[in-house]
Amino acid sequence: MKNKKDENTEQKIIDTAERLFLEKGFAMTSTTEIAREVGCNQALVHYYFRTKEKLFEAIFEKKIKMFVKPFLESKDEYKPFEERLKNLIENHYELIKANPKVPFLFLNELLTNPVRLESLRKKIGDLPKMLLAKIDEDLKTEIKKGTIRPMNTIDLFISILSLNITIFLISPVLKNIINLSDDELNNIIENRKNENVLMILRCLKP
Repeated sequence: MKNKKDENTEQKIIDTAERLFLEKGFAMTSTTEIAREVGCNQALVHYYFRTKEKLFEAIFEKKIKMFVKPFLESKDEYKPFEERLKNLIENHYELIKANPKVPFLFLNELLTNPVRLESLRKKIGDLPKMLLAKIDEDLKTEIKKGTIRPMNTIDLFISILSLNITIFLISPVLKNIINLSDDELNNIIENRKNENVLMILRCLKP
């Protein structure tokens, strides 16, 4: 019973910290606030994670792996390349849609905190290489067949990542500057997924 209680407390700390980091950013979130919202004392937060930085890194690493998962796990390898790529783009887009504040947090922390960037690089290890190798294998096969034009794997990866993330980065601007309603913005976000797929597939045509 004690272990189960401990696991529940640890998970509650992670969930609460993640919500506060996404709402307020790393700098504006304190372990005191996290503990207060969890309903425990601050010492317990430090017991599980030692520092706020360690807690943030645990959440950061989990989110990074979640976002690259669609690129690494393909359950439809028997399907044509174009269909597999379409599914990958859509799955990745839906993950960002379900976590729209994560790109803001990632970019802010990675651009303003070089130490965190280096720490993340060490934690994720060979994950980026594995990711690019998976895409590269499919690309080379299709290029050899002549079904797509020659393209660098990193270029394709950047195209997918940037197209899928951009709408969520600029959605506050669209909503407030253009004065869009929630329904109008949601329609744009939903339609953008299809546009991203079309743009990427078209750019691969020989």
